Formats: sequence, C-alpha cells, structure tokens
Amino acid sequence: MTGRPVLVADGDRPREGGADRAEVAVAVGVLLRPDGAFLLTSRPPGKVYEGYWEFPGGKLEPGETVEQALRRELQEEIGVTIGAVHPWKVERVDYPHALVRLHFCKVYEWTGQLQMHEGQSFAWESLPVQSAPVLPGTVPVLQWFARERGFEGLTHTG
Repeated sequence: MTGRPVLVADGDRPREGGADRAEVAVAVGVLLRPDGAFLLTSRPPGKVYEGYWEFPGGKLEPGETVEQALRRELQEEIGVTIGAVHPWKVERVDYPHALVRLHFCKVYEWTGQLQMHEGQSFAWESLPVQSAPVLPGTVPVLQWFARERGFEGLTHTG
C-alpha cells in the first residue's frame, strides 16, 4: 500500500534510515467510555516525543496480529485487559525517527484499573482536547472524532 498518503511529522527534520526505511506496524487502542470520553496517555520519559499525548499502544512483534499486539501492549503499558477489539482506521505517519503504520482500534470494554507502568500520565478527554502537546499521529483521530460527533474544527487547543 505504498500509494496511500502519508502524514509527515516535523517535515523540516532529517529522516533516520533514509528513503528505504522499513515501515513499523503499530497497534493503537482508542479506549472509549460510555459517555464518549477517550483515553490519552503521555509519551513516557526517555522516549521520542517525550511528554506528547497519544492513544496507548505499541509495535507488533513478529508473528503477532494487531489484536494480539494491542492486548499485550495495553496490559504492559496501562494494566488493563481489553474486551472486543474493533478495527477502525489505518494511518501512515512519517516521523523523523520512524515510518509507522498505525492500526487504530476502538475498545469499549476492559477490566482492571489504569496503571501507568512506564511513568506516563493519562487523561480522559473529549473534544476539544485539553492535553497538549498532541503527537502528530494522534491528530487525525481527533479529526475523525470531530466529524463523527459533528464538532468540525474542534480537535485540540494547543
């Protein structure tokens, strides 16, 4: 699927690995409460884009499906066991440090208390989002929510 548009983050910065770098598949959980609020977490200390807000998730390991990776990552990162996974949208993002394919999945049910295992923060958000700065790969999701919910133009404050 190389013909799909790619969101370029920080386009003024050089890309690591050159033009032929491999695409990294990432499973992303969009946890939604019954009131419509969604969970954002901050990037942990020491990681690229530290302190930026995003939806939780992580890289697929070799042989894993998106659902398997999402279940593992959300248990490891935030301490919850998720119910049904609803694949939603896929977005490609070209960051200076990596070319990623984000597999966004909606999750309506989970068990366990939120525990930020990597020192990150969390916030239950609605539109417009108050947490800032928002990771570039998160912005399209906020735009999709705005369209779904009739809030065109109300994606984030920062």
